[in-house]
Amino acid sequence: MLEGTHPMALEAGLLEILACPACHSPLDDRSAADSPELVCTGDDCGLAYPVRDGIPVLLVDEARRPA
Repeated sequence: MLEGTHPMALEAGLLEILACPACHSPLDDRSAADSPELVCTGDDCGLAYPVRDGIPVLLVDEARRPA
């Protein structure tokens, strides 16, 4: 990321239609953080999907498992 720039939050309309590919639960937008990601809100899932260059990578193989 360039110095002086900040990560941009995802478009609200996009977040409304996205769901966790593993369990189909809604995703929590944490794309404004230092490590941008979308986190599954499902009770038994909790996978965190990376956001790279403003694009969500919704692949289970790329997701971070909950701690």
